[in-house]
Amino acid sequence: MRVVIVDDEAPARAKLARMLAEFADVEIVGQAADGQQAIDLAASLQPDVLFVDVQMPEVGGFDVAASLPDHGPALVFVTAYDQFALRAFDTHAIDYLLKPVEPLRLARTIARLRQAMPPSRQPLGAPQRLVVSDRGQHHVIECRQIAWLESADNYVELHVGSRVFLLRRTLASLLDDLGQDFMRIHRRIAVAAAMVQSVEQRAKGDAIVHLKEGTRLPCSRSYREALLARLAR
Repeated sequence: MRVVIVDDEAPARAKLARMLAEFADVEIVGQAADGQQAIDLAASLQPDVLFVDVQMPEVGGFDVAASLPDHGPALVFVTAYDQFALRAFDTHAIDYLLKPVEPLRLARTIARLRQAMPPSRQPLGAPQRLVVSDRGQHHVIECRQIAWLESADNYVELHVGSRVFLLRRTLASLLDDLGQDFMRIHRRIAVAAAMVQSVEQRAKGDAIVHLKEGTRLPCSRSYREALLARLAR
């Protein structure tokens, strides 16, 4: 699920972003420091969920909720005050989190969001090639030549041999299209399964992925078992 965090306090945004990063199926696509910016990001990024602080200067969380289209993103309100809970659920919010947010409580919210989200779209067929525009030139990239992918804000870096191409996509949406030939090994990194030479397991549960072309990439503990199971097929 694609998430935008909305809070006028930068430390609060950073803390929630760290906590959400622990969930493998959550991608933070944007952050907003005020309600107006949140409405703009909701329109431009089309996120699945907004985590919104209730009390913000000028445009508050309830103003944001009222300004979203009928079929806009799901809402989770985050606030230090419990007196807004009934009003929050009147906006059809999925959940209402009190600060400081507890990890177990956030996990319950993510579970509710998973149930509320529609099933992920299934690609009609994985593409064989991608077209990347760079300085007026169009490069046709064969997907089988891509060794690994790395998220760079609203772009994805395609690592092909010694070259790097930038594609204006999010990593999550690109992986949806590419299908099972690519696997996420880190919240920002995915690799082509065919390009993996070995996986070096580390003491703390994470790993180092060695690619055939010599690159070494970090593999987070939360993705390691899925990677090993995929490679064992």
